[in-house]
Amino acid sequence: MNRAPPPLNALRAFEAAARHLSLTKAALELNVTPGALSHQIRGLEDLLGLKLFDRGVRSLALTTAGKALQPGLQTGFLHIRDALASLNRLSDARALVISTPPGFTSKWLAPRLYRFSTAHPETDVRVSSSLNNANFTSDGVDAAIRNLSVNLAHDEALEVEKLIDLALVAVCSPAFVEEHGPFTSPDMLKGMPLIHDDSLISRLAAPSWADWFAAAGVRDADVSRGLRFNTSDHALDATVEGAGVLLTFDALAYDDLRTGRLIMPFALTLPSGRCYAFICPKRRREAVDVRAFHAWLKEEVAALDWMKRAPPIFGPRGIVRKASNC
Repeated sequence: MNRAPPPLNALRAFEAAARHLSLTKAALELNVTPGALSHQIRGLEDLLGLKLFDRGVRSLALTTAGKALQPGLQTGFLHIRDALASLNRLSDARALVISTPPGFTSKWLAPRLYRFSTAHPETDVRVSSSLNNANFTSDGVDAAIRNLSVNLAHDEALEVEKLIDLALVAVCSPAFVEEHGPFTSPDMLKGMPLIHDDSLISRLAAPSWADWFAAAGVRDADVSRGLRFNTSDHALDATVEGAGVLLTFDALAYDDLRTGRLIMPFALTLPSGRCYAFICPKRRREAVDVRAFHAWLKEEVAALDWMKRAPPIFGPRGIVRKASNC
């Protein structure tokens, strides 16, 4: 007599915990408590008569039986999600959901996105801005743009392609230079109000103001003070208004530098070891809307003219020549 299959909720609990190797993260994904999730998994182990996890004080590891069970369940739930997603696409076939970081959305993508909509009027783009990584299996996201380490290993189920290498530059407004400058050497920034984008340090481990001053040969600069923001777009907005000097990714400041809202007082750039990358599930990479958006992104990146972010040249009475705005 065939044994009845285990409850679907118990299998789902195991699959999520096996994927995350964390009861807390799996419970958050499934919107249950870690205790309830643990109870479901123990019930599954009792039903199967097999131990699926080795549980440590703060660790979770798959047993031999767990490793044998996980791939099939992961594939099965992926097929279920894809089947449900296909129904959603039938009812809303024109929607393309893109997940992007807020700073990138505001400062780079949003000013250009109308060109994609003009070229592809049949596709409605929905931008979901978040600092968290997109979950392609549960968030309904078709593709994402993320700030990644250039050396980061990627999930084999994902298509990942670098779009833009990122460097860090110091920027300020022309009005700020008129009031506090001219700046003839990096040492002069030591006493200026500094603006900090804390998302660079806390989430991305990018170089900081201390690294910039060190690269410029400036000693004893106090980088502990100044305005702090947890998103890049807010930091850039404050800088445009003349609040101080900001260390930021060149790609995010590109449009403000191109239009003259911001300038680079010095040509010094710091390699960040990071890039913006296009990401989508490999199973979706050949979808017409995803392919079109990917191709459009590459065209937009190729059209960037980095000479337009050249620093101004200063004379004894202030700015003599600003960066080109053409």
